[in-house]
Amino acid sequence: MAMGASSSAVLLAAVALVLCGSAARAQAQTPVFACDASNATTVTYAFCDRSASLAARAGDLVSRLTLAEKVGFLVDKQAALPRLGIPAYEWWSEALHGVSYVGPGTRFSPLVPGATSFPQPILTAASFNVTLFRAIGEVSQSSFTALFCSVLFFHGIYNFHRHCGAAGSGRFGSGQVVSNEARAMHNVGLAGLTFWSPNINIFRDPRWGRGQETPGEDPLLTSKYAVGYVTGLQDAGDGDSLKVAACCKHYTAYDVDNWKGVERYTFNAVVSQQDLDDTFQPPFKSCVVDGNVASVMCSYNQVNGTPTCADKDLLSGVIRGDWKLNGYISSDCDSVDVLYNNQHYTKTPEDAAALSIKAGLDLNCGNFLAQHTVAAVQAGKLTESDVDRAITNNFITLIRLGFFDGDPRKLPFGSLGPKDVCTSSNQELAREAARQGIVLLKNKGALPLSAKSIKSMAVIGPNANASFTMIGNYEGTPCKYTTPLQGLGANMATVYSPGCTNVACSGNSLQLDAATKAAAGADVTVLVVGADQSIERESLDRTSLLLPGQQPTLVSAVANASAGPCILVIMSGGPFDISFAKASDKIAAILWVGYPGEAGGAAIADVLFGYHNPSGRLPVTWYPESFTKIPMTDMRMRPDESSGYPGRTYRFYTGDTVYAFGDGLSYTSFAHSLVAAPPKQVSLPLAEGHTCLAAEECASVEAEGEHCDGLAFDVRLRVHNAGEVAGGHTVFLFSSPPAVHNAPAKHLLGFDKVALAPGQTALVAFKVDVCKDLSVVDELGKRKVALGSHTLHVGDLKHSISLNV
Repeated sequence: MAMGASSSAVLLAAVALVLCGSAARAQAQTPVFACDASNATTVTYAFCDRSASLAARAGDLVSRLTLAEKVGFLVDKQAALPRLGIPAYEWWSEALHGVSYVGPGTRFSPLVPGATSFPQPILTAASFNVTLFRAIGEVSQSSFTALFCSVLFFHGIYNFHRHCGAAGSGRFGSGQVVSNEARAMHNVGLAGLTFWSPNINIFRDPRWGRGQETPGEDPLLTSKYAVGYVTGLQDAGDGDSLKVAACCKHYTAYDVDNWKGVERYTFNAVVSQQDLDDTFQPPFKSCVVDGNVASVMCSYNQVNGTPTCADKDLLSGVIRGDWKLNGYISSDCDSVDVLYNNQHYTKTPEDAAALSIKAGLDLNCGNFLAQHTVAAVQAGKLTESDVDRAITNNFITLIRLGFFDGDPRKLPFGSLGPKDVCTSSNQELAREAARQGIVLLKNKGALPLSAKSIKSMAVIGPNANASFTMIGNYEGTPCKYTTPLQGLGANMATVYSPGCTNVACSGNSLQLDAATKAAAGADVTVLVVGADQSIERESLDRTSLLLPGQQPTLVSAVANASAGPCILVIMSGGPFDISFAKASDKIAAILWVGYPGEAGGAAIADVLFGYHNPSGRLPVTWYPESFTKIPMTDMRMRPDESSGYPGRTYRFYTGDTVYAFGDGLSYTSFAHSLVAAPPKQVSLPLAEGHTCLAAEECASVEAEGEHCDGLAFDVRLRVHNAGEVAGGHTVFLFSSPPAVHNAPAKHLLGFDKVALAPGQTALVAFKVDVCKDLSVVDELGKRKVALGSHTLHVGDLKHSISLNV
């Protein structure tokens, strides 16, 4: 309905009034906190005494509660307790790749309308840049300066030395990304302090809808990502204090959501002890032991017949006992309800409550424990001291966060506010993260493009003008969007055709005529296809590895019609079988860009036009479509020759690949050479009486004990940029162990990313701990040092080491 000028003016004035009113209300919001200094009574309580120990403060608070009040602190929606001056608190906030509106603990408002949206973790992991993993969580002064200088260097900016030399190292202000933005939002009442991120499950099967949330298929890469991101989020630089509390999830062996009717809520993951300790557990162990994470979340599924949130061995035994978790254990949302109502694991709800708490669960996302714990105690199935233990862990976490220290605006990080969200440096880091992760898979000389010699570009495909698709799931409202079409259009004239009306590209949605006409009339064609959340997401696994619907038809038709080079861009979380495009002479280049975040379009243009030299490497194996014959529910990692089972991930898979883990091209070339080779023979000095000394054959030795002390060597490499373009390069050190204990064909020992100018050389050093790095997991889940010949390899370089006793 059309409106007159006066009506429009009135409406605009009304909208302005509403917005101003909303902003005023948002400005007036205060963060939730206990121990308000203005309350003369509550500040005298011992739990408000900042000089007391964590245990003493938590113990005092627990002693003041009735049983009915205690159970209210077992669930994520913590009710207010006015008599003790404790406000309501929501534990559930998310920050997978930026502050998210998923979870009731966080929201946006006119005061803070958006937050920096980084690429999905699968693309960030493809950078293989540990500094970047931490920087996204929270950039310190030094790490942000180093990262920003690497941006200048990679882009060949002329004033690199002026900005980044010793004299200029402090010119950039402290970087502030996810943790700073989270704290800033908390200080104006828009966010909590407990964020249930990151997702560090192994991307075991390429069909998994949540693979996009993870750092990939390799335990070492995932572990390093977990430690980097968690440390960045939590680091307050002050002992036990936390900036925000991270959570590593979903523990454990969780990677089936909804595949052909098999749902995560009732799936029983049958996993050998060897696969559990070799593949699924290492990232969680690193997260707890090395990252000192504040929380671990147990998953919905069962592992070998027991729900993870009710498994005392996995929770109290491993997380709390072996790994010494300094924090709380949370359930995935409603998973205690699920183990009772969906899995029918217990006869009564009281049994489910008692079993979970006694197993080591501290916090229930959901309301199940609030409803049934009192009855469980009254029935004698649970003691009140069990409840005390659980809520004590929760309280200590909140104390470490400063929740019981009074107004957070008067504490460290209290100066953070709306001005610290969506800053230009934060947004530049989001763009750089996407650039560093983008993987160049094929290049027949078409890239980089020259904006000066190309007059027109056809931009085609269902993701060519993607905005919301770029940020994936567990998203927040981004600061802004730069779509691929916008990013490319900023460099030259473009003609746009979607090719399909949506990513599914099914039925009558194919629009070939317009797409082929645009390609035939342009000097270069960029095809942006792939997936979105309608194809892969939480609660939705794929059944095929082919491009959705008629996308292959679109790709082939456009490539054949293109007057100039045709460049294929795959936007997705999981891999695709694009063998036809890899083999096609009509497709000059292929890039995988993940879900690249708010600045994805700008990052894609930076790579295509050569403003950034691509350096990303695939963090997952790209399998052929034939792999889908294997049930997704088969959890075995190792191949079985007798049945034709090919195994999973690059460590064990024996079949054909479309692209391999670690694949990725550059616009320059790099050469490796050994500077300091490790010894050819390494002997393990076993104690007198060791069984291996008397045995005729001994395949392995325990990877612990005095024989391991100080047993290490260095591998030093010279890396040379032999091309004419500056670039980043990831150096991978792999080991192929002897064929004992069904060891992996190869596994990653370490990686390092270097930036080199044309003709420049750098030294890269790896310290190899024999018992830690050259060990394998045996059939019982024990780490063993395999005796015999180990082959270390970096690219084409190979070096053999023989281990003996």
